[in-house]
Amino acid sequence: MRHTLTALALILATPAMAADKITLILDWFINPDHGPIIIAQEKGYFAEQDLEVEVTAPADPSVPPKMVAAGQADLAVSYQPQLHLQVAEGLPLVRIGTLVSTPLNCLLVLEDGPIKSVADLKGKKVGFSVAGVEEAVLGSMLAQHDLTMDDVEMVNVNWSLSPSLMSGQVDAVIGAYRNFELNQMEIDKVPGRCFYVEEEGLPPYDELIYVANRDTMDRDKLQRFIAATEKATQYIINNPDESWEIFSGTSTDLQDELNAKAWIDTLPRFALTPAGLDAGRYARFEAFLAEAGLVQGTRTVPELAIDLGAQ
Repeated sequence: MRHTLTALALILATPAMAADKITLILDWFINPDHGPIIIAQEKGYFAEQDLEVEVTAPADPSVPPKMVAAGQADLAVSYQPQLHLQVAEGLPLVRIGTLVSTPLNCLLVLEDGPIKSVADLKGKKVGFSVAGVEEAVLGSMLAQHDLTMDDVEMVNVNWSLSPSLMSGQVDAVIGAYRNFELNQMEIDKVPGRCFYVEEEGLPPYDELIYVANRDTMDRDKLQRFIAATEKATQYIINNPDESWEIFSGTSTDLQDELNAKAWIDTLPRFALTPAGLDAGRYARFEAFLAEAGLVQGTRTVPELAIDLGAQ
């Protein structure tokens, strides 16, 4: 008995192993798109995987992948289209998981406005925020209706997408999120209508992904991170109301009508198997960007994206 008590005392006196740390930079301020990350944190799923995850929102949305490439963060939430461009530029980035597995981007117009079809954009003004990919997206949509970019006037509205549309500054905007701007316009009683990019000739893609540095990433830690977010996603799908209460309870900024509506609209878009990789999806989008002249040549799928669980 004495030996047993001594052994027990030694076990109790041994300090617990410190959790492995992961630094994660979001793509934007915390919003319902990040539900699985926040729920994994709040429900203790990261802790179950012996992880301590530091989640940070960026001051500049363009910075997170560059921080990962520079070794200043372990993970970033980014976008599949941007990943293709950044890998083509030589950044050592790779997709290791998916957060939102469908496009959120759409071409947004006024519901009761003159644009009833993409073809009606001829001679009209289209607002945008980010040059490059959004222009290629719009060009692909226009081509489905025998139009080109020369048939529209592009207007840089910075990040004022729905306000510029509602004020009449532009006739449409590209780059609006169907789960946010569309709801914002409804709340403001100026209803909008989305033309969905994947229904207008664009290859489907993952809107939000996790990117890591392919040269320095710790596969074991990242596998555990993905496992925790998968468990969180399952909890969200099974318990949408309870998960909203947990999520919105983390900040008063989230407790408004817009975020509540966006939460409901985002739920079916979370990747149920975040580690799973659709190789064809990445190959098709790489080919699309090459055809649009946004990348030179094409990269193989393993250069762009991996499934951490695959051998």
